[in-house]
Amino acid sequence: MLKNGERIDDLNLNGLKIIQHEDKFKFGMDAVLLSNFVYTKRGDKIIDLGCGTGIIPILIAGKSRDTHITGVEIQGDVANIALRNVEINNFTDRIEIINDDIRNIVDKLGIEKYDIVTTNPPYMPHKTGFDKSNESENISRYEINGGLQDFVKVASKLLKFGGKFFMVHRVDRLVDIVYNLRICNLEPKKIRFVHPYVEEKPNLVLVEAKKGAKSGVVIMKPLYIYNREGKYTDELLSIYGKTTIEEE
Repeated sequence: MLKNGERIDDLNLNGLKIIQHEDKFKFGMDAVLLSNFVYTKRGDKIIDLGCGTGIIPILIAGKSRDTHITGVEIQGDVANIALRNVEINNFTDRIEIINDDIRNIVDKLGIEKYDIVTTNPPYMPHKTGFDKSNESENISRYEINGGLQDFVKVASKLLKFGGKFFMVHRVDRLVDIVYNLRICNLEPKKIRFVHPYVEEKPNLVLVEAKKGAKSGVVIMKPLYIYNREGKYTDELLSIYGKTTIEEE
């Protein structure tokens, strides 16, 4: 099952595991925070744009029931790892991985087919600080194969009316995020800022938008990663320990 340079990491959730490659982009805390931010109901059809090795589909599948999740990943070798991650976690009946450019996926899957779209997209504009020699990491970090506007536009086309879009991104792109959401008929409904420490400014933002909704947004309480003693906050520890994100 494992290839050269690969390892299996325990996700500490219901026995779930994930294969990662030492030379490929590895999932970070932002993916975990996004999967926790998502809430589902039974029967939801979900699609994750730019799924990497499948971390978000796997975490959502592990924390929900009777959902079907599609992951789209442009890199063939990374999509192959995602496929094998689906297999080792016995989710082949609930998760499908498609190796394709997200900009092509609407033609393949059709419009307004999904209840939820998620994405943890590349954060950096193309060639902004572009100094890494690892091609796989460049594709994951920089907007080489589609920018923020592409991810939002595709999400809007895939979502049913009233469907929800969940994204994690850098906080300094918030104006770009809201602008692109609005022009694509996705109304921001919840925004949550993520701070490294209580005294520091946020560096990430979690956004929930709804297709076709009226205006009105809730700014949620901040999420702090570390407390003043430099240890993970109780909330962060609870996020890593949660076993359900299903709606009441």
